[in-house]
Amino acid sequence: MTTSTTRQPIHTSPINLTFLGTASAQPSSTRNHSALTLRLGSDAWLFDCGEATQHQIQKSAVKMGRIEKIFITHTHGDHIFGLLPLMAACLNGAGGTVDGADDPRTQVNLNDSPMEIYGPLGTRAYIRNGLIYTHTLLGRPYVVHELRFPGDPQDGDFTHLPPHRSESPNGRNIPLKTDLNDTGTWRNIYSDNVLSVSAAPILHSVPCVGYVVNEASVPGKIDPTKYIPDIKRTKTPMSVMRRLQEGEDVELSDGTVLSGPPRRPGRKIVVLGDTYDPSPVASLAQGADLLVHEATNAHLPGIDPATKETDTYESVQERAISRGHSTPQMAGKFATLIDAKKLILNHFSARYPGDDDVNEEARKIMEGIRDMASFEYDGPVLCARDLMSEDVVLQQDNR
Repeated sequence: MTTSTTRQPIHTSPINLTFLGTASAQPSSTRNHSALTLRLGSDAWLFDCGEATQHQIQKSAVKMGRIEKIFITHTHGDHIFGLLPLMAACLNGAGGTVDGADDPRTQVNLNDSPMEIYGPLGTRAYIRNGLIYTHTLLGRPYVVHELRFPGDPQDGDFTHLPPHRSESPNGRNIPLKTDLNDTGTWRNIYSDNVLSVSAAPILHSVPCVGYVVNEASVPGKIDPTKYIPDIKRTKTPMSVMRRLQEGEDVELSDGTVLSGPPRRPGRKIVVLGDTYDPSPVASLAQGADLLVHEATNAHLPGIDPATKETDTYESVQERAISRGHSTPQMAGKFATLIDAKKLILNHFSARYPGDDDVNEEARKIMEGIRDMASFEYDGPVLCARDLMSEDVVLQQDNR
């Protein structure tokens, strides 16, 4: 488990999710390759990094310099081809070789706080090979932690090349927990005093990961009128309300003990990679405030003019599964299974335009896709478009 320095609480602010790219396989004129960010207070975490992600960041409210962690779901190109240029941009990269050992571009302090990158086997090798063979120099360090599946080699870097000069030696190979008490998950691969990240394999055509971000418990809602009479009677400073708000017990001068409201669960955000069956992550994802689930293919007769006459709902689903993907109905079923509060559909085929905010035909198509998910799930459903931004607000009735 990686533990950072103390983070300021974020429960008084929304966690913001910004979709930088919502396409599958091929980008279109209205959808970029896969990437999304979580903005957590002043920091940003990136999930996947398809081609041209840094261009999308420049169009958004996300600040490049705020990206401190990157989580890769799988190593298909549409989810990772933008990673190296983004690293170069974030870590003061420079091109070209340097001969002098004293050149300042070669002097990277590996003890500085690194950019942390998480992903399946091959993530470290891809980054190392790409940086070395493109002669890319970085001015700040990075570290790669790999989530190793049971069939993976549990040691080594999956490449013969030595570490890049900016690569921290503290990268971990994290084995999947397979004991009786914790079957098939990577729990708390990152944790601090406010946030933690766990993960589990999900089924795709290649090894793929679903990530679950958990906020630590937050103060309960306090009713001041419950405490003020006793506080005033004992002439206790009103500042004691801050301790009560945190759920503490406070003993007053006359022996009266006041108990603060119980703390409530924080927010839970589930970000899935490509999948035709995410059930292995279900136990971690239970009760999610927000689920991001792919919906690559849909059967939309009478709505999508490109619908094949020979297709049926069953044939489209069968074809999606054969390619490792899901339909909106499959996403809706999983949202129902984990009792999610909100579902956002993502990772759409290039045939589905992403300008439904201004294009009437696109609006009808995306409404049709949303309705298909709603047939299986009775909570709110949104269809992601590039640069769409959604706040995850702490609910009073958070489960």
